[in-house]
Parts: sequence; structure tokens; C-alpha cells
Amino acid sequence: MFGFPFSRNPKKWRIPDIEPHEILLDKLAKRKEEELGISEKKFEVPLFKKIIQGLFISVIFIIFLLFAKTFQLQVIEGKNLLAQAKDNKFIIDEIQAERGVIYDRNLNQIVFNRPGFDLILEKGNLPQSGAEREKVLKEASQILKVSFEDLEKKISESENSQVPISENLDYLTLITLETKISELPGFQIINNPVREYKDGETISHLIGFTGKIWAEELKANPEVYSITDYIGRDGIEKSYEEVLRKNPGKLKIEKDALGNLISKEIIQYPESGKSLVLWLDADLQKKIKEELEKEIQILGASGGVAVALDPKTGGVISLISLPSFDSNLFQKGADQEELKKLLEDPKKLKPLFNRAISGQGYLTGSTIKPLIASAALEEKVISVNEKINCQGEIVVESKDVPGRIDIYHDWKTHGLTNIKKAIAESCNVFFYTVGGGYGERNGLGPTRIKNYLELFGWGKKTGIDLPGEREGLIPDPEWKKSYFKEKERQIWYDGDTYNLSIGQGFIAVTPLQVATAFSAIANDGKLLQPQVVKSIIDASENSNQEIEPKIIRENFIDQNNLQIVREGMRQAVTNGSATGYLDLLPVSAAAKTGTAQTGKKDKYGNELFYNWVTVFAPYEDPEIVLTIMIENVPQVSAVVLPIAKNVLEWYFTPTPNQ
Repeated sequence: MFGFPFSRNPKKWRIPDIEPHEILLDKLAKRKEEELGISEKKFEVPLFKKIIQGLFISVIFIIFLLFAKTFQLQVIEGKNLLAQAKDNKFIIDEIQAERGVIYDRNLNQIVFNRPGFDLILEKGNLPQSGAEREKVLKEASQILKVSFEDLEKKISESENSQVPISENLDYLTLITLETKISELPGFQIINNPVREYKDGETISHLIGFTGKIWAEELKANPEVYSITDYIGRDGIEKSYEEVLRKNPGKLKIEKDALGNLISKEIIQYPESGKSLVLWLDADLQKKIKEELEKEIQILGASGGVAVALDPKTGGVISLISLPSFDSNLFQKGADQEELKKLLEDPKKLKPLFNRAISGQGYLTGSTIKPLIASAALEEKVISVNEKINCQGEIVVESKDVPGRIDIYHDWKTHGLTNIKKAIAESCNVFFYTVGGGYGERNGLGPTRIKNYLELFGWGKKTGIDLPGEREGLIPDPEWKKSYFKEKERQIWYDGDTYNLSIGQGFIAVTPLQVATAFSAIANDGKLLQPQVVKSIIDASENSNQEIEPKIIRENFIDQNNLQIVREGMRQAVTNGSATGYLDLLPVSAAAKTGTAQTGKKDKYGNELFYNWVTVFAPYEDPEIVLTIMIENVPQVSAVVLPIAKNVLEWYFTPTPNQ
């Protein structure tokens, strides 16, 4: 039987599997070679020489660019970029401190720091991408209940890297932000206490208020202030800014590139501001304000002032200027409508104006007479026992206008009057005579009057530790010549001297100057600088720095002459212009009243006056000098006497707790 020749070893003789399309492709390829006259081997040819050269040049150029960029980053901008890298690596946060607080003389706290929280934004930490940035700002605007556009505008217009967004957050907003703050990159809640003033309307002109830091102050003092600072804008808050000011600490936070916390380090510890103890008696301040305000309302007067000094130290026990304002209105979160009314002052009463130290347009009236008496005794123009016969007026033939007769009136006929009686009864004729001269008696004259008034501190700043003090004015012939343009008004007439002798004419002083001068009479001749702050407390060092009384001058009036003046002021209480009021006090007192014409009239045609009283008590060893003045009073009567009586009666009457 014959077998198939390939059956014995099928693998050896196996024909390879060829797909039909491969046969077709080979056939087509062969035909293509024949048509073009080429072989398949000729498809693999070397690159052209120019291409290789171009590629080489490109590589060299790229390497050069990389080298140049590296040089720029490492050498040219290296320091700047290193600093930026450190800034990105380290974050400096403030550790909050508190502004110093303020106490009265009895250590009753009258200025506090109430907890407050602000929302600020660090621009550098806000997402830069449009969508993510918009998302964060919309979330923040919804929580704060402000429009997205307003928030965006506030951020974009700020030139600072740190932007205050919302101050004094209310409780609900604060809680909401606390839960969402991790979802608001760049936003941060900081503790920024709010200044709070107890009885803010009673102490406003003395204590002042704080206000937000201004851009120019921040630029001028970048190392001192931050964008969230509040600084003193008036009163003690302003004049003791450097003492009260807080100095926040600094915390350096290190993070990696992913924002993870690496370390924290305190590089500057926080320092709270020092605290102040004042000479102020807060209860007396409140009592005076109540009494003065009540009388002003009854009279329909435009305002009033009270200053109380300690004649032994110059300490300011009380200082009131009415109308007043509430210091709390200037704090963040306060009623903005009320603040707007205050600033616009629709009734033109100037509540922000401190009449006690800046009201230099006040004529003193007869308040000047104890000072004129001191000068007349010192210059021996008159002696203690000499008497002048007061017939209710003096008639003077004018030296300047031939044939003219001038008559200067008194408010009543006093008869024979010595210097004590003249002070007690406020006799004009007596002071016309010793001031300007009359008959055969030569007077002090304007130059000597001015010299002595300046010795008592009038016409010059007292140096009180409050901002905004004014000098006032003591006129004399030289002043009149330089002040008026018309030649006829430049002449100093005898009548100018007579008017000056009784506190009329061109003289203008501040109520503080009056109180300071009478303190010198009360304390045997020491003119003391008024001082609001008694001591400075540094809690960090557990120290209390007492501020020593400052003597401006002393012994400028003989002690015997001052005693005569004091006796005249005592007689004013026992049998003179202050009788019926100050003689009813539980302690002995000495006083001088005064009424000055303002040259104004009210809407009914009544002439308006400044009404004064200055009193010190107890007479034998004075503890307080109190000056009260009400402006634009529509009557001549001593309307300030009941106020002085009620205040001092309260002050010297022991309470059950005393």
C-alpha cells in the first residue's frame, strides 16, 4: 500500500499561514517598485545636513535661554525672590494687647475696654483664580449681609495688604464666621476691644475719645500703628496717647509649601498700655453737670462751664463744658445717625467745643476785681485802710475829645468804700479809680494791669495736660494799635482802662484761667499748672508713677496783700454779693461774683450776659476752688450762685458711706 509522503512529519513540512491581504499587498508593492524604478531598501535614507545643523542650533538656543533665566532668578532677582520665599514661608501675626484704662481719684474705673471682634482680610491669602475668588467673596458677603460688589470694591480700592472688612461684629455674625472661617481663605477674625466710657456724656470734654487710625498717620508711623488701631482724638485720650497706647506682640508662624503648620514662635511679647489715675472726682463731675444743665435749661442759655481745682496741687477735680456729647458715639458700632447729628450740629451750639479751656472770648466782669485789688496793693496805689467815696458813678472830662464828658456807672451807690468792701460789694467806682485813676489819684494804667494779670496766668496758656487750650487776650495800647485798621480805633482811651479795670471791653479769658488765678489767691500765692492726670500705673512693672505738682510762679504778690484780698472775698459771702447762698454752706467759704455784658440780645430784645462765680472752701484751709460760668444769660442776677451752693453743700456733706 502506498502512503502520503508528508504524513510521517507534519511539522517539518508545514506551509506558513499567509493571509489573503498580505499576498495582495506584496503584489501591489512589487508593481510600485517597477513603476518608480526603486527598491524598498532605498526608503531608509540619512537626514539632510541642514536639518541636523538647525536642530543643533535650536538646542543650543534653548540651553542659553534656560541659563539666562537661571541667571536672572539666582543673581539679578535672587535677594528679592529669597525675601518673597521667606515671606511665603513665614507669616507674622499680631498678638493683641489692650489700651490702658482710666480711673478717677477714688479709683473708680471710668474708661473700659469692652470685648470686640473685627473681620480683616489678608489680600495675599485670598484665592487668585476668578471662580474660586468669587466663591469666597460671595460666601463672605452673604454672612456679612453686604453686597458682593461693595465687598469687592472695598478690597480692590485698598492699598494695604491687610484690609479691615467689618468692625465690632455682632454676636450672630461672629458665630457664623467662626464656623465658616476655614472655608474663607484670607479672612481672619481678630480680637480688637471697643473703648467704653462710663457716663460718656459727663466726662467727654475731659477724657475725649478714640478714633480710627488715619492713612497718613499709618504711613508716617508704620512701626507704631496697624490698620486696626484706634488712637486718641481728643482730651486725655489724645494728650496721653503714647502712655495709653497698646503695643501688640508678634507671632512668627512657619508653614510648608502646602500650607501645613511647621512651627510657631513669639518674637515680640504684647505690651498693654499703661493706665491713668486722674485728679477727677467722678461723683462731683456728675453732680456739677446735673446742677449746671438744669439751670441752663431754665434760663434758656446757650451753654455753661464749670472748673474745680485742688488749690494745693493744681489737680483738676472737675471740668464741665455744656452742651456736651457722648464719647461712646465715636466708637465702632455706635449709632451712626446720632453721630451724624452731633457732627452736623444743626442748632449751632458747638457741643464738641471745650468751653473750659478753649472758650477765650469770655469777658470776666467783676471776677477780675480781686486781681486788680492785688495789683493796686502791691503797687501801693491804695492801702488797706484808705476809702474811696462811691456816689454811683464817676464823671470824666475826655482827654482825647475836647469838651466831651464821659460818665462811668456803678450798679449802685456804695458810699465810703475800702478795698475789702469794694471786693465784697463789687464796687465799680473803687476799681475805676485804682485801675484808671480819678481826680488826684493815679491808677495802675493799662501796662501795669496787663503785667499783673499775666502774673496770675491770664492771657497765656496754663499748660494743662489737655489738647486745644487757647491763650485768651489781655489788651493794651500796643495791641489796640496793631489790631484795628482805622486810625481812630487804634487810640487807647481812658475809657478802655476803666473798662479793663472791671473786666469789660476787649479782655477775654478762659474759665480755666480764672480758676487757676483764684487758686493762687487761695493757696498764698502759688500759681500752679492745672493737671488732669494724677499718676500713671504700669501693671507690667507693678509701679505707680505719681505726677508732681508744677509751680508756674510764686511769691509774685506779697502774702499780706493776698490776705487782704482773701478777707474781701470772705466778706462777699458773709455780707456781700454772695450772701444768701454761700453763707449757708456747712463750711466757711470765700467768693467773687461777676456779670459781663456780651453785646448780644436774645430774640425778645433782652441784653445777654456772662454770669460768673468763683469760690474756694473751706476758707481757713481751702480744698477746692470752683469756677462756674453761664453764657448768654438774659438777666443780670447771679444765677450761678444757686449752682455753687448746691454743689458745695453736696460736696462737704458726708454721706452715710463716708
